Amino acid sequence: MQFKDLFQKKRKYATVPSTDRPAQSRVIDGAIDIPEERPRREIPEGLMNKCPKCGTIQYNKELDKNLKVCTSCDYHYKLNAVERIQMTMDEGMFVEYNADLASEDPLGFPDYGKKYAKAVESTGMQDAVITGEGTIGGYPVVVAVMSFDFMGGSLGSVVGEKVAIAVEKAIEKKCPMIIFSTSGGARMQESILSLMQMAKTSAALAKLSEQGGLYVSVITDPTFGGVSASFAMLGDYIIAEPGAAFGFTGRRVIEQTIKQKLPDNFQTSEFNLQHGQVDMVSHRKELRSTLSRLLGMHTIKEEIVHGK
Repeated sequence: MQFKDLFQKKRKYATVPSTDRPAQSRVIDGAIDIPEERPRREIPEGLMNKCPKCGTIQYNKELDKNLKVCTSCDYHYKLNAVERIQMTMDEGMFVEYNADLASEDPLGFPDYGKKYAKAVESTGMQDAVITGEGTIGGYPVVVAVMSFDFMGGSLGSVVGEKVAIAVEKAIEKKCPMIIFSTSGGARMQESILSLMQMAKTSAALAKLSEQGGLYVSVITDPTFGGVSASFAMLGDYIIAEPGAAFGFTGRRVIEQTIKQKLPDNFQTSEFNLQHGQVDMVSHRKELRSTLSRLLGMHTIKEEIVHGK
């Protein structure tokens, strides 16, 4: 599967009732004339979308123009890795790494192979992350972009390997590293091999830091478990999208454990910002310019240090 193939979509159709006013019965010469039922209209499936937060129905084209942010309540829809790359990287300036790297079911976990194959078929990806290099605002950068629609963005051996390789590339090329995180946690079907990725990715980022490299972590909704306990929270800058939920475990488990009711906004970006867990909350419309500004700031500092 090539990167360009991920953009192809199959056109589906759904039948919905006509939005025209219903035809009215008429009395003609003492007889009731009942008109025939108006035909139902065929419209493409997915033409409109209902916001899960406020319930506003809007056209998908308008939603796409607004970077998949609700025009009524500002709810940030989840993005897959391809959409995130399209919105963030300079057009035509992205080169993917390790596109064919895929899991081989290392532990022979029951039905894992089938679930994995289904995820590959439905997303067009080989695993839950796309890595590569490109530019943002003209500044060279290496990125790793996770995708929640691939098995809940779970951290497995392939995800960890691709992230670690990307960090090594950033060190080699002396480029900043940006990771967009979204995950339900470590992939249980790979057991300890999955948990090992927390240490492997963290060690790679420690090496990047020792070399003086810049790492920006962007947390998107949702980010939990092993990802939040490793590379998602190790950034020199930690940025979160509005309303993104992240933490180690979910609020229900915490409430059951401590026997207390948690605040309504618990584990949201705004809550974590108030409690010093992130550096800033950036609206999706401003995220690209925010990243470009950060990259520019550090490029300037580097030039001053080397007397350029």
